[in-house]
Amino acid sequence: MQHGAGLAGPGGDPYNGNGMGDSPNHGTGNRNMIVVTGGAGFIGSNILAGLEAAGRRSLVVVDRLRSNDKWRNIAKRELADVVHPDSLFPFLAGCGCDVEAIVHMGAVSATTEFDADKVFENNFRLSMTLWRWCAMNRVRFIYASSAATYGDGANGFADESSPEYLARLRPMNPYGWSKHLFDRAVIRQIRGGEPAPPQWAGLKFFNVYGPNEYHKAGQQSVVAHLYPRAKAGEPARLFKSHHPDYEDGAQSRDFVWVGDCVDVVLWLLDHPAVSGLFNLGTGTARPFRDLAAAVYRALGREPEIAYVPTPEHIRDRYQYYTRAEMGTLRAAGFAAPFTSLEDGVGRYVTGFLDTDDRYL
Repeated sequence: MQHGAGLAGPGGDPYNGNGMGDSPNHGTGNRNMIVVTGGAGFIGSNILAGLEAAGRRSLVVVDRLRSNDKWRNIAKRELADVVHPDSLFPFLAGCGCDVEAIVHMGAVSATTEFDADKVFENNFRLSMTLWRWCAMNRVRFIYASSAATYGDGANGFADESSPEYLARLRPMNPYGWSKHLFDRAVIRQIRGGEPAPPQWAGLKFFNVYGPNEYHKAGQQSVVAHLYPRAKAGEPARLFKSHHPDYEDGAQSRDFVWVGDCVDVVLWLLDHPAVSGLFNLGTGTARPFRDLAAAVYRALGREPEIAYVPTPEHIRDRYQYYTRAEMGTLRAAGFAAPFTSLEDGVGRYVTGFLDTDDRYL
């Protein structure tokens, strides 16, 4: 395998001669390989487990494993290959005719990352390069967007993708901006009749929780942060409200069980005629105090909650409410119910966090 091609970063554009290949994929080969970027990450590794359970066998992970325990997220999977991101495009050039779909979950995903150059290169430019490759090679493309594209929610969480609506959204951090920029580019290309993958879907993930997020440290879900305190019999610590319309603990999110996100991805792969930009939440907003209570009750304990000030460096960018409008996905035909907060938290706590083996 050829090595060394950069991922749309400073000093090199892989779309311009670094591994993209000169000949379009005209559909030869088995077309059964699924490439999951960010496949050793949280949502990506859960998608891999779902694909494997569904009988998919030619699965490729693209990710940086580094020296922590991130590799454990994929240790139980049967994989065709694990590809370092720097070698992604040479890899695709060598096996492009076998690729059925790219599930693009890889990103700089921390909402607290303020190096906008780094975020842009990884989240926008690389995504555009993959979009073009998939369009040229007739490969299906499912990618991760984010509820962070909605900013503080002042313009709602409407499940629509008109350029006019998207232009009104105001993300509050580089991560949300980069995802929003790519969503707008995709819609602009589709509306303009430019080349596109045969199927494409952008998924605006809301607050996802579940196993295999342990490498994310401070970016883990609130469930993962609360569990050790609940297990030790200590009070949960939640942010105080600094908004007159919300009591302490009443700040609300659309919390979605990661297994439901996997089900949507699998459904999209089973329905190749469905394309679009979709919210992916439950359609219900729940207070953080309900989430905390669910963690404690999953352990058979009564909830205890202490409130601490929201750190000043994030206070002016803090979202007090998110709720996914789910009309577009439902209209496309996805009819499965979403897991309730209590059931999802209970499954996470008793099936993973409170066991000897936390990994899916």
